[in-house]
Amino acid sequence: MGNIKRIGVLTSGGDAPGMNAAIRAVVRSGIYRGFEVYGIRKGYEGLLSGEMYEMNLRSVSDIMSRGGTVLQTARSKEFATPEGVEKAVRMAEVFRIDALIVIGGDGSFRGARDLAKAGLPVIGIPGTIDNDISCSDYTIGFDTALNTVKDAIDKIKDTAFSHERCSIVEVMGRDAGYIALNCAIADGAEVCLLPEKEYDFNTDIIQPIIGCRNRGKHHYIVIVAEGVGKSFDIAEKINKVTGISTTTTILGHQQRGGSPTVRDRVTASLMAVKATKCLADNEFNKIIAQRGDQVVAIDIEEALAMVKHIDEDMILTSKILAL
Repeated sequence: MGNIKRIGVLTSGGDAPGMNAAIRAVVRSGIYRGFEVYGIRKGYEGLLSGEMYEMNLRSVSDIMSRGGTVLQTARSKEFATPEGVEKAVRMAEVFRIDALIVIGGDGSFRGARDLAKAGLPVIGIPGTIDNDISCSDYTIGFDTALNTVKDAIDKIKDTAFSHERCSIVEVMGRDAGYIALNCAIADGAEVCLLPEKEYDFNTDIIQPIIGCRNRGKHHYIVIVAEGVGKSFDIAEKINKVTGISTTTTILGHQQRGGSPTVRDRVTASLMAVKATKCLADNEFNKIIAQRGDQVVAIDIEEALAMVKHIDEDMILTSKILAL
């Protein structure tokens, strides 16, 4: 194990279903490998203030089925400064934390990279419902969020049919449209608006809706990623142009909650076990990623330099199946 004897684990940024499964696996596999494991509350904010405690095998009993994160999460303006990073490293030294496992998204990993540059070894585990970590095909929480959205849209479609209505459904995804696109295919949405793609109101919204109406449809679903915005304005314009009664539902933070799916529990567990193995093998400053069917470790600088593009074939599939 080299000099690594005590490790810390924290969750940072937005919470995601499956984070608790990852925490559980870090603690249990870390102890299995001979580490002392400390939980750090409230992300980097808690690291700065020393909110940490030793965890044992029983500390993580019965948490895997729970959404959110038992370690809680917070955003820290102080940590975003060079002085904040130095303070965080000093606090880790106070508690004799030799390495840190960070469960979170892209912003959390950039913070982890700053800590690595300041001398604290880190490992990142991708946990975000947006599935927008460039180096990884999949992120913890994505599948659970998709199923939450799918269940909501199924219910909205029932009432949309009853009233011959167009329903605008706004889902999470400030910069990435993975939730919107996957749920558009899963729920047969007539229109899907993504932050990665500019759209023309008449061509991309009105024409598909009127085309479906002319083919005998009596209800319509328009999925809008939050990064596109203006959901209420879009609904008002659809009603004005088509005469179709149009409502707006913003699903909001319920997409972050709920008991994680099997996929999220298993993926979180595999990634966390890989993270502690990296530390045991003296492989530091890595991001754990799923590439195909494999869980791998990628250098943190290389990982953060990667760019992820939304699948054009999936966009085309969504349009074809909405005919």
